[in-house]
Amino acid sequence: MKIAIIGAGKWGQALYHAYSQNNDVVIHSRTAKNIENFVSLEVALEREYLVMAIPAQFVRGWMEENFEDRGQNIVVAAKGIETSTGAFLNDIYSEFLPEERLAYISGPSFAAEVKQSLPTALMISSTNVQLAQTYADALPEFIKGYVDDDVVGAEVSGAYKNVIAIAGGVCDGFSLGNNARAALISRGLVEMTRFGEAFGAKAETFLSLGGAGDLFLTASSKLSRNYRVGLGLAEGKSMDEILEELGEVAEGVPTAKALEKIAQRKGLYLPIAHEVYAMIEEGKDPKQSVKDLLA
Repeated sequence: MKIAIIGAGKWGQALYHAYSQNNDVVIHSRTAKNIENFVSLEVALEREYLVMAIPAQFVRGWMEENFEDRGQNIVVAAKGIETSTGAFLNDIYSEFLPEERLAYISGPSFAAEVKQSLPTALMISSTNVQLAQTYADALPEFIKGYVDDDVVGAEVSGAYKNVIAIAGGVCDGFSLGNNARAALISRGLVEMTRFGEAFGAKAETFLSLGGAGDLFLTASSKLSRNYRVGLGLAEGKSMDEILEELGEVAEGVPTAKALEKIAQRKGLYLPIAHEVYAMIEEGKDPKQSVKDLLA
């Protein structure tokens, strides 16, 4: 397959490494990188298969300014909800090309481990299952690809788990113990399932790789940027300090703001997401958030 990766952050580079094993792959990003097969945007957009690794909050602007529909297929590798509108990524991408040419990657997958070719499993979701299978079949031997058609479930779980991961970092930052972390993650799974079902997602999707699998990973490891945000909050650092130290996009931060807006609009009960929002946006004391959740 002739594939172009758009976005050369850690995840984009990891997917470049993965798809390059068996395919003809190039990579492009807004800022030039010293990467083999780095090409101009014009060259990248000529490819039939695109992998979009652009952070969620920049997708709409990038597509409006740069995308030209030449019949390409896209698999979306970012995870998040647009803060300004509450739109899911499939809502945004569907404004620019038909949904039968769109697929979405989810599943437990730290970029650092993918770049080391360590065993990984991913879910590729699309209303066009044949397209999802095409992207799955192009993965290397060290990645097991599964396919399904629940795009909304994949989107919600991929975005929501980052918010729960921030809470997981707070939990471990305060050394609250294994019991507390297990309770937090399991209730987080219930919460994101409730949210997804409100938008038509299938409940079983949240027990899959993209749901429980990614949640368990992201909410309990320092390799997760969002988990490290939670650690910083537990240490009493400001959000500005945390994000400056992180030096990378932590999608759980804007996603928490989006979830709060949606919850208020639709009357949804999202206690963990609400407390994360209160900590990062209103400066609520994380210790008080823990007390309020226990209450």
